[in-house]
Amino acid sequence: MSDNSNLQAPNSNLNLTERDQKVIWHPYTQMKNALPHIPIVRGEGVYVFDDNGKRYIDAVSSWWVNIHGHSHPYIAKKVAEQLSVLEHVIFAGFTHEPAVLLAERLLKILPGKQEKVFYTDNGSTAVEVALKMCLQYWDNKGTPKTKIIAFKNAYHGDTFGAMSVSGRSIFTDAFNSLLFDVEFIELPNEDNIEDLKSKISALQAEVACFIFEPLILGSGGMLMYEAEYLDQLISACKHANILTIADEVMTGFGRTGTYFACEKLTNKPDIFCLSKGLTGGTMPLGVTTCTNEIFEAFLSDDKLKTLYHGHSFTANPIACVASLASLDILLKSETLQNIKRIEAKHTTFLKEIKSHSKVKAVRQTGTIIAIEWETGNETSYLSTLRNLLYAYFLDKGIILRPLGNIIYILPPYIISDEDLDYIYAAIKSALEEV
Repeated sequence: MSDNSNLQAPNSNLNLTERDQKVIWHPYTQMKNALPHIPIVRGEGVYVFDDNGKRYIDAVSSWWVNIHGHSHPYIAKKVAEQLSVLEHVIFAGFTHEPAVLLAERLLKILPGKQEKVFYTDNGSTAVEVALKMCLQYWDNKGTPKTKIIAFKNAYHGDTFGAMSVSGRSIFTDAFNSLLFDVEFIELPNEDNIEDLKSKISALQAEVACFIFEPLILGSGGMLMYEAEYLDQLISACKHANILTIADEVMTGFGRTGTYFACEKLTNKPDIFCLSKGLTGGTMPLGVTTCTNEIFEAFLSDDKLKTLYHGHSFTANPIACVASLASLDILLKSETLQNIKRIEAKHTTFLKEIKSHSKVKAVRQTGTIIAIEWETGNETSYLSTLRNLLYAYFLDKGIILRPLGNIIYILPPYIISDEDLDYIYAAIKSALEEV
């Protein structure tokens, strides 16, 4: 056999950033004028290190996934063990211990009466499955309903169904004519809650489901709202016979101060969507869970009532094992103590800066804080301030990825007080210098 390894060998005269520029198309990036991408060679705890040895604090948990930090030795050990046992097997007609055990453990800690787990690959596909479950549920029952209610500034992912139930924005502009119609409503508050409940009642004959990010809209600008008003919306949906979907892709696994944001609600949703922190950031995996009532609507001798959805890597054993290891860490008392510690530190910091002339607003839910920079204009994802702030913090060895003029901190739970204080000090400096 001939050795073709040299056919694909990289140009040894180029560094990793230059090689990247020749072959990679990065997400959410205008590649024409993108800054050179920083080559990361390893991660450890809350830090990642570039090829020059510079250390960065990952203050956003690498898009909100690394809840226990990078290269966690316990997760790495469990994944390594699983690799030599079973790396993957088709999940149609077969099963395996990691998938069954993970489903058992998730259902035990999820709020409400969740009874079944459907595995997917990521947050967007977890949402796709939830929407398909709801729409087909009504079709299977012989009472088709196709309208969906969602929040105006929501973000649920980048696949077509997930885009359709996300607020219309730069993320969806190129595809708006192809997205299905959705009834968008404002975030609930004391002033509009009765009107929103009336709207739900008026639309009940048409609406299949209401999908929401509980308590905080992430990519929409870290917009936060109160649990009591979401509770009232879910209650109104239950009375109107409308299914409810909690997109806890970001909020799940401790981010809001409880293991799941919906623990703060009296009324529980019919469906949960999970991903991101599910595997501790180690592997891609998505989960959609549902009640028995929904599951039973698909049980039939009529094969057309089957949920025809699947993925090649459904319930990948390695990803399931990573999730089980991440759960082990999450459920330790010291992790909950760290979550409470971060919450308290955030609260104190926001009190210190909220009256600064450059601060338009501050927000906090659990371990997540957001600081909205005053620009004199409307808040915008395309704010030119974003790139200035991003570069400013990178120079100080901090990864903060602003949503336009909104800075947020969403750190791994193992972050130290010293590192938090360093991040806070850098933000205070930025308020004076940028």
